[in-house]
Amino acid sequence: MTDGTVHIVGAGLAGLSTALRLTHAGAHVVMHEAAGHAGGRCRTLWDRRLGRHIDNGNHLVLTGNTSVRAYLGLAGARGALRPSRKAEFSFVDLASGSRWTVRPNRGPFPWWTAMPGRRVPGTVIADYLAGWRLALADNRTTVAQAIHDRGPLWRGFWEPLTLAALNTTPEAGAAPLLWRVLRETFLRGATYSRPMFAPTGLGPALVEPALSTLREEGVEIRFNRALKAMERDERRATGLIFGDGADIALGASDRVVLALPPTRLKAVMPEFDLPDDTSAILNAHFVIDSPEALAEVPPLLGVLGARTHWIFTRGDVVSLTVSAADRLGMLDRDREVLLEELWGETRLALALTGRSYIAGRIITEKRATFDQSPTGVAKRPPAKTSMENLFLAGDATDTGLPATIEGAIRSGETAAKLAKR
Repeated sequence: MTDGTVHIVGAGLAGLSTALRLTHAGAHVVMHEAAGHAGGRCRTLWDRRLGRHIDNGNHLVLTGNTSVRAYLGLAGARGALRPSRKAEFSFVDLASGSRWTVRPNRGPFPWWTAMPGRRVPGTVIADYLAGWRLALADNRTTVAQAIHDRGPLWRGFWEPLTLAALNTTPEAGAAPLLWRVLRETFLRGATYSRPMFAPTGLGPALVEPALSTLREEGVEIRFNRALKAMERDERRATGLIFGDGADIALGASDRVVLALPPTRLKAVMPEFDLPDDTSAILNAHFVIDSPEALAEVPPLLGVLGARTHWIFTRGDVVSLTVSAADRLGMLDRDREVLLEELWGETRLALALTGRSYIAGRIITEKRATFDQSPTGVAKRPPAKTSMENLFLAGDATDTGLPATIEGAIRSGETAAKLAKR
């Protein structure tokens, strides 16, 4: 391992992933985080209105997310995310009242598409072959341009999958990103397609174990330290300028990993042409009066014919997600009115007739993901920069994956490999 210190700026999942990899390789690591906590856009917080711990946003992790699983191993938390027993994805269409469950089979050959009880209602085997058009799509092609059919499979599979994976509509989302998700999960069969859940929240599962392991290994984590600027010459970064005045002069063997979202990275490196990161996700959380009412409810439910896209349940808390909230005009709605409308959809979707909720809360992440259109994807920066000791991490870097937990963690793997050379 090269001598010197690796300074990681940003303690989101990308930064934590980088730190775990480098520490495992024997590097001396110091982390700097602008906020007073780690996790970035993936954290668990106490909400006084609800009186519960909730995740700031809902994230879907699948057993095929190999980088997530390796990260958990390095953090000493292999069992922190629990896979469902089967690869099953339940849906309800509030417009028609119909319900169904998509059930991929084991093995890569998708014979489940030939079985009416396992596939989307109203579809036939030939409909699923259109997915191969995603594999042939170039970087300028959207999902809607790649897949032409607008029948039941579009509404019951391609559209909700695009919204969930790319946080945008099929008309805007880049087709190669969706193909990469399919290739690593569903196209490998049920073993790689089972949802994984965090029983007590994403923070306790993904963030707290990583912090504990890093501290045990002697990593110093400095919170409330915002990077304002970086000194550099033609070849390398030479200094880090922080808002608290505790600036750092970089030695000849020191390296820097900037694990920052595009807006913050642009403030430090204004010459970079980066994708926008203004794609929003809206989440609503409800505490209900009786957890027993959720006993037969799937922990993950896709919703069609509604504003709501996905519903997650844990204990007596029901959390729902509206992806692409900015594109769908949800951000300017009156919060209390919207809360009642979303509860009405949730009550129908979960068959909670006559039930109300004890407390509700809407949380909006206005910068949830980067622009995952072909234009935005073309602006994703590589992990390696023109400076020999400066590297980038974060789900907006060119991982080939969408802005997901898997993408963020994998970006850290790449940055760590570069930084330890």
